[in-house]
Amino acid sequence: MRYGRSARPRKGRALVVAVLVVLMGVLVFAAVGVARPTATSSTAKDKWTVKLKDGSTFTLAKRIADKVNKHQKINYVFSYQSSAIQGFSQQYLAGYKKTLVDANKIYPLGGKALAPSVPQGDIPQQISQIQALLATNQIDCLSIEPSNSTGFTAITNTVLKKGIPVFTVGVTSNGNELTNFTQVPIKEGATAAATVIAYMKQHKLHFKTFAVSGGDPSQFWAQGRMKGFRLGIQKAIPGAKFITTEQSALGVTYDPAKTYDAYKAFLAGAGKNVDVIENVDIGAGYAARAIKDAGRAGKGYSVGWNVTPEQIAALKQGTQIALFDQKWPEQAGFGALACATFLKTGRVLPNTQHLSVVTKGNYKQAIAELNRLLGKK
Repeated sequence: MRYGRSARPRKGRALVVAVLVVLMGVLVFAAVGVARPTATSSTAKDKWTVKLKDGSTFTLAKRIADKVNKHQKINYVFSYQSSAIQGFSQQYLAGYKKTLVDANKIYPLGGKALAPSVPQGDIPQQISQIQALLATNQIDCLSIEPSNSTGFTAITNTVLKKGIPVFTVGVTSNGNELTNFTQVPIKEGATAAATVIAYMKQHKLHFKTFAVSGGDPSQFWAQGRMKGFRLGIQKAIPGAKFITTEQSALGVTYDPAKTYDAYKAFLAGAGKNVDVIENVDIGAGYAARAIKDAGRAGKGYSVGWNVTPEQIAALKQGTQIALFDQKWPEQAGFGALACATFLKTGRVLPNTQHLSVVTKGNYKQAIAELNRLLGKK
């Protein structure tokens, strides 16, 4: 009995000693800071590690991570195709400026917008503008509106390899960018075809002859819009005739006067009996004007892209069936929001762009939406 009573206290003392040893170890461990992650630890950086489209991994550059960890302002750069395309350039610049304010509510950033000053754009100049800032560490996050799908692949991938986030907008891209914020061209063309067919049925018309055109019809996005349109029309109207197709599209430039003249000449020649002309960018209003001036109002129509004054006028007059709004200001503003969000949280904003069909019945809403995106009342 005595043995039994004396054994219990010994075990209790041993347990107490063991607990004290463990607690002392924990205190020492915590004191030297071994288990305490800091803002610059690999744990903190993991939120900026992203798997890219080709399977490679993007890791944020240390110099940029250090800035963010100290909550310092980052250098955001937006590069777009041209500052001299009527309608497009004004809306793009306004959208960029407006969204800088919204992005700064997420994370502080300073903005710089760059663009060649020629209407058709200048790929080498646009790339050299980016490279000049890149060489002096003046880019912490980059958004590019490329003029085509392949010309900016190399520069995009080069910038990403330096640990600088890159987003692209407005045009489908073959690069590794974190997000490509834009439309799907073949689907846009299908939407245009469905809109024309619906209009034809609603007004009891019989369209048989079509043409496709654009300011730069060789581009990937232009080809997709034209092909999607042609396939949609031919499926709905067996025997439909295309005077021009994506392989032989009418090129009309982005210059208003030259665009009008090109359509005027087309309607006086091969396109004299055309029922519907598709313009895949901003020239449909001038096509509608040429149709009216050729005495074919009520017989010929246009469809086109983006909210511009001459297209709205054509919708009102009934010479244009519809325009398709890809929201230029939204595209221009995406990069600032995407950069601020990614650097603050590590979240990559997805491509949420959708195409809006604008007609005579809802153009006022489209103008109101454009003004909202531009920050106008």
